Amino acid sequence: MAGAGATYLFGVYSKDIKSTLGYDQTTLNLLGFFKDLGANVGVLSGLIGEVTPAWFVLLVGSAMNFAGYFMIWLSVTEKIAKPKVWQMCLYICLGANSQNFANTGALVTCVKNFPESRGVMLGLLKGFTGLSGAIFTQLYLAIYPNDSKSFILLIGWLPAALSVVFVYTIRPMKAVKQQNELRVFYHFLYIILAMSLIQKQVAFSQAAYAGTSAVVCLFLFLPLAIAIREELVLWNLKKKPVDPPTEVSIEKPQEIQEIKDNSDLQVQNTKSTTCFGDICNKPERGEDYTILQALLSMDMMILFIATFCGLGSSLTAVDNLGQIGESLGYPTKTISTFVSLVSIWNYFGRVISGFVSETLMVKWKVPRTLMMTFMLVLSSLAYLSIAFPFPGSVYVASVIIGVSFGAQLTLLFTIISELFGLKYYATLFNCGQLASPLGSYILNVKVIGMLYDREALKQLAEKGLTRSSVKELTCLGGQCYRLSFSILAAVTFFGALASLILVMRTRKFYKGDIYKKYREAA
Repeated sequence: MAGAGATYLFGVYSKDIKSTLGYDQTTLNLLGFFKDLGANVGVLSGLIGEVTPAWFVLLVGSAMNFAGYFMIWLSVTEKIAKPKVWQMCLYICLGANSQNFANTGALVTCVKNFPESRGVMLGLLKGFTGLSGAIFTQLYLAIYPNDSKSFILLIGWLPAALSVVFVYTIRPMKAVKQQNELRVFYHFLYIILAMSLIQKQVAFSQAAYAGTSAVVCLFLFLPLAIAIREELVLWNLKKKPVDPPTEVSIEKPQEIQEIKDNSDLQVQNTKSTTCFGDICNKPERGEDYTILQALLSMDMMILFIATFCGLGSSLTAVDNLGQIGESLGYPTKTISTFVSLVSIWNYFGRVISGFVSETLMVKWKVPRTLMMTFMLVLSSLAYLSIAFPFPGSVYVASVIIGVSFGAQLTLLFTIISELFGLKYYATLFNCGQLASPLGSYILNVKVIGMLYDREALKQLAEKGLTRSSVKELTCLGGQCYRLSFSILAAVTFFGALASLILVMRTRKFYKGDIYKKYREAA
């Protein structure tokens, strides 16, 4: 999962694509849309995951990741003829779509292994994806210093290699829940955050970046040491003799027959419902919905609207961070820091939203949907700070956008698993994020890109130049994103209102014991 976040690094290398291939902002944002389309349309990986083992899903994703980003690298370094725009869109869509195969292979498997701790599990796993931007930045600065084009090559071969190396470790299994791992994950977060803060003050040499990269890799493998320690504890416990119980409860033959009859009935009921069948007769919230039952439900429709507004705006903001920093006069290294901050706080948002929403729900029966509403409101404030910038506002906005973006993803995937069950979760969680690339296309290409280009053309006209006289269309000043990010803020606030409706609809459901059936099954 730490290698499945290359889509969040588009802001780092997008300027190379723009300058090398001579794109304007609208064309670059079109590439950003196809990147978001590939990253969020994971229905294919979900359907493949329903009928094939996890290792096959991961290998398919590995091949797609390498093929897509390797072709982009060849294009940007001009090792092949300049591709057409639709070809670049295809390459980036293919590479970005590979992260869905990592999600389906790793994330879905782990959620099914730990159904009662799905909020924490989703937060931790999606957190590593969010943190991958900081990890890749460290490795890139150590391996390819001052060569941002080679960064594209790194995100092509490294995630593919990770999936191949660890492909057989991810599988359905009966696992014992461990508490000690969380401390290690928090230490991991603190180390990465400290390194990011130091980078803003110190100009590291390549050797120093190599050292920090080694530390990152060391901390990535620390949870393995915890797992080995816990296995040793369990092994030692098994070696100890166990005293026989004082009372033995023996089931009567009649009770055994009743259990067998009930099991047979459950099997018959399961067989009678296909993954696309029984559309109108929807079960209660929390039971296993079929794919069409879930997709055609009112709850899913509201989630689509909130996702369209919330994640669509977040993807748009992240994709434009590089150009925002450039328009406001920040140096290149500072712009890279913005992207790194989004990645780090994206991790923080994913992890904390999983833990906090789980705690609020278990202890005080607070609907998880309420936290999503809060994050959408927070996002709209961040967009206003970019529309009307003040000193340091982009730093603040980067942190808030990262936190809210990460939290929305974790909360969306967890809410889908709770409302519609885990039987077809591999497909449903991929379907749940389909609205975000649509929102990204409309907001990124049709709003942000067009308004940016309009402002840039105005500045060219003031200098007495035309579009044909410059290779790259660039806008400078706070007015470049003022109107467009004001629109983003309004759209996101509308998504918060839609999410609030879902809070009211699911309030009664979250007041009950939503994990009861999983405890009984265990």
